[in-house]
Amino acid sequence: MVKLRHGEIASGRLRGDGVAGEAARLLVRFGRRYAAAVRLATLVPICAIALFRAPPEHLTATAVAAGVAAAWTCGYAWWLRAGQGTAPVALDVVVLLGLCASIFWTDAVEDRNTGWLRLLITFACVTCQWHTSPLAGGVAAVAAGGGAVALLTAAGAVQADSTLVTGVMWAIPAAALSRAAWVLVHRAAQRADRMAAEAARAHAESLVAAAVRAEERELANALHDTAATTLLMVGIGQVRSDADWLAPQARRDLDRLRSDDGRAPRHADLVDLLRADLDAVQLTVEFDAPARLRLPFEVARAIADAARESLTNVRRHAGTTRATVRLRGDARSLRLDIADQGRGFSPEDVSATRRGLRESVRGRMSRLGGTATITSAEGQGTLVRLEWSAADD
Repeated sequence: MVKLRHGEIASGRLRGDGVAGEAARLLVRFGRRYAAAVRLATLVPICAIALFRAPPEHLTATAVAAGVAAAWTCGYAWWLRAGQGTAPVALDVVVLLGLCASIFWTDAVEDRNTGWLRLLITFACVTCQWHTSPLAGGVAAVAAGGGAVALLTAAGAVQADSTLVTGVMWAIPAAALSRAAWVLVHRAAQRADRMAAEAARAHAESLVAAAVRAEERELANALHDTAATTLLMVGIGQVRSDADWLAPQARRDLDRLRSDDGRAPRHADLVDLLRADLDAVQLTVEFDAPARLRLPFEVARAIADAARESLTNVRRHAGTTRATVRLRGDARSLRLDIADQGRGFSPEDVSATRRGLRESVRGRMSRLGGTATITSAEGQGTLVRLEWSAADD
């Protein structure tokens, strides 16, 4: 019988708590790694521009500045992939402004060799928005961009060429656009997390509902197969109320219906279960089976219950007191035949409202992944064949 494990539900295994926030967490990690990748990918062309445009007399000083930029960018990229916090972001702004200050001893303004600094600051301000809070990213962009503009202005860039300052000023709007795009993507990730959490909760509810339905179905089947059948046979006079086997049978029925709060064993011997049920059906049964056949408990219990219901139908409807039960197979595949030479019937004429064959036999086997085949005809007896095979791993 299916049982709900409330501990699993309470621990979140069915609620899908592990799903909530996963997309946002992945996006944050992606932002840091992608920012590192962009800073590194643009490093080589930026340094190349600095060196190629530097005049010979300032090549050494420009090379030193480009080397510092390269070393710092590599270290900062390593921190982005491995570290956390905002302190390196502030240090990044300081280093960038220090590199901008190199224009005073390299005469970069006079030589119009400030393009590499503009690119360095722009990419730094843009990528900063992907791994910082809005406040930290905004302050960093304004400090780096505004500080660079101030240094260029102090170095006379406005008098030399106003486009040198204008180009650097674009780093701040670019950072704002980058932040806006990142906010939209982050909100989409949060929306995906909410949808995933809702889907997980809906799935958990469906699992609980399915488990409840399975519990109710098995309880109804057990009631039909035990106490209800015994009381019906007594009620219609098929069995005398003072029959000597009736009281023990009633006790067995109650034991079968009694809820078991303990954990079921992992495996059971199908042969033992079948033998125990043969004693309860009040039939003379020819039983042919292996000495043992161990199966998963739920499988063995369901097959034994289906066989018991088949024998109960022989007792109630076949007009005979004899039956044959033959079990063949192993723990991977088996076949169980329950046969009688009674009056037989037409399976097509059985009402769909009758639970015996529909739920207690066919339904049980179907839920195991097995089959139940009923072969019968008027005056020719009945054969119920139960077949089951273990699922492939």
